[in-house]
Amino acid sequence: MAATTLPRRRVSTATRRNTLTGVGFCLPWIIGLLAFRAYPIAAAFWYSLTDYQGMNPPEFIGLANYGSLTRDSELGNAARNTVEYTVMAIPAAVATALGLALILNSKIRGLPFYRTLFFLPILVPDAALAIVWLQMFNPQWGLANALIEGVAGLFGLQIAGPGWVASTEWSKPTLVLLNIWVVGQAMVIYLAALQDVPQDLLDAASVDGANWLQKIRNVTLPLVTPVIFFQLVTGLIGSLQLFTQPFIISRGVGEPAQSLMFYSMQLFRQAFVYFNMGRATAMAWVLFLVILLLSFVIFRTSGWVHYGGEEKK
Repeated sequence: MAATTLPRRRVSTATRRNTLTGVGFCLPWIIGLLAFRAYPIAAAFWYSLTDYQGMNPPEFIGLANYGSLTRDSELGNAARNTVEYTVMAIPAAVATALGLALILNSKIRGLPFYRTLFFLPILVPDAALAIVWLQMFNPQWGLANALIEGVAGLFGLQIAGPGWVASTEWSKPTLVLLNIWVVGQAMVIYLAALQDVPQDLLDAASVDGANWLQKIRNVTLPLVTPVIFFQLVTGLIGSLQLFTQPFIISRGVGEPAQSLMFYSMQLFRQAFVYFNMGRATAMAWVLFLVILLLSFVIFRTSGWVHYGGEEKK
């Protein structure tokens, strides 16, 4: 039987012209993507396989940079600090932002004022916020200890405030408090999700005799789990790359006693203090792979996320 060939579809001149016009409009973005995204990523991977100080030509050394990372005790301490902060900061931020959104979603007097008040800290630049936090939580003259000692004095107690940024035990909790202070953006996202919860479901739960806690647990929270999932992923990525606040508060050296030396700060020191660009790019690729792996695990274990209109199998 003779093979039949379909007639080749001819592209009209107008279609070809429209395609070229569309590509022409997208060309600046495509050039920017290749020049400022694709090329730096490829170059960083190449430099991670070399001995490169930034000025001399890179010398290929294979996986030596990656092998040296496993023997670096300072890097291990920085990774441990980063993990400890992430474990504390993400649950605290999610719980605080969601709790504020639940409160601000209710009918209380002065609601626009409170929504604005809780959102304002996100507008402060990170550097300025870190400096303010450094002054507020200074163990000698900071406002935080002054309030603690003043309130204790009203009850006849003499309680000294914690060491905060000068203490190895309290330095990371101080950063967690800073992270809680700027949950305004997440709060607004949660608030939008809460307002999208169908009122008829809440009314039906009330008819069935559910109290406010049962309605939140069985109706509201399942419907906002996609937003919780989004905040969990983005919070994980941000926490593992934390740099500005601990760098300013610890003056770039991780004090006290290296308790505020985070992974990204060690990466910065390798690149711009020791000028070991090859090792710094290897650290960057390790961080990228860790974030990729953890994000994959979160996505694979996202069975608790309920998307509207989905039927559970």
